[in-house]
Amino acid sequence: MAADPLHRAKKPQRSTTSPPPGGPGVSAVEVRRSARRRRTVSAYREGDRTVVLIPARMSEAEEQRWVTVMLDKLAAQESKRVLGDTELVERAQRLSGQYLDGKARPASVRWVTNQNTRWGSCTPAEGSIRLSHRLQGMPEYVVDYVLVHELAHLLVPGHGPRFWRLLEAYPRTERARGYLEGVVAADRLPHLPPARGE
Repeated sequence: MAADPLHRAKKPQRSTTSPPPGGPGVSAVEVRRSARRRRTVSAYREGDRTVVLIPARMSEAEEQRWVTVMLDKLAAQESKRVLGDTELVERAQRLSGQYLDGKARPASVRWVTNQNTRWGSCTPAEGSIRLSHRLQGMPEYVVDYVLVHELAHLLVPGHGPRFWRLLEAYPRTERARGYLEGVVAADRLPHLPPARGE
């Protein structure tokens, strides 16, 4: 593997990997410290992990604070990006290969605006998957969960034990379900008028 040209003649950077603040089912966070980096902090997704780049001199407390800030920033950026139908098909194919051994092969995957009581639906006979437009703007791991859920229905129609065993392969199942349950619960809350002065 070729040396990183940015760090070739420098002292090796320290890299640590830890579970993220969100608990189990969330991708790992790898913190890379660099002597060349003075003030800036950046982060990006690399497969199923998040890499956070920080200056080497940063304290452990600063590191933890910046990891939280950068995870929130990445999530906000991802939630603004809306996938088109073509991208949904590509994403579904990738997720099928990654979590279902490529066995689920959808003929079509598209956004629809007529699903207000469910997040997604699937017609196994046609191989078609439809996602509610209400998912647009939600974190990518939530959209991925709904896609994997519907892909699993191409293989197993109902919600029996075999279906849930398939979903265990997706590592963020519980987190995504919790997110969606929170959205549903928030929608049921009474919408009070704002307090005076707001």
